[in-house]
Amino acid sequence: MYKVLKIRFFLITTIIVFSFSSCRKNSYDVIPDVYVDFTIDLYDPQFVNLTAIGGSDTIDASTNNLGYRAAGFDGNGIILFSGPDAYYAYDRTCPHDYAVNGLSIKVKVDFTQAVCPKCGTIYELLVSGTPSSGIGRYPLKNYKTSFDGRLIRVWNK
Repeated sequence: MYKVLKIRFFLITTIIVFSFSSCRKNSYDVIPDVYVDFTIDLYDPQFVNLTAIGGSDTIDASTNNLGYRAAGFDGNGIILFSGPDAYYAYDRTCPHDYAVNGLSIKVKVDFTQAVCPKCGTIYELLVSGTPSSGIGRYPLKNYKTSFDGRLIRVWNK
């Protein structure tokens, strides 16, 4: 009987801990949240780069008249990247410059990397926008994506 109570206590405690920790915001996400929710069609010739693995494209408010839903933080836009098994979406705002200096600097896409023109940090698009060199220590802000074979949806709320 004592052993059963210990197991129940352990299971209940584990469930509570995971419930609270899963609701917590990523502590590395320094770029403030803005509303993001848009869908693009891969059959649109504008997005032909996304049909190949390793391809990327940048989306902003003027892309296909998507407006503020695709603007990202401070209107810097969003990077869409075609990985080997999924599509990834990142905010184009450099997290280092924002966290350290309060500046909203737009990163530039260079094949499978994003590069900040101010601090020089290089972010790897294949691995969640993680910095691979430079002074930056925070990854690019990630957005949720889904793909149904034709449409890519990007959102955060």
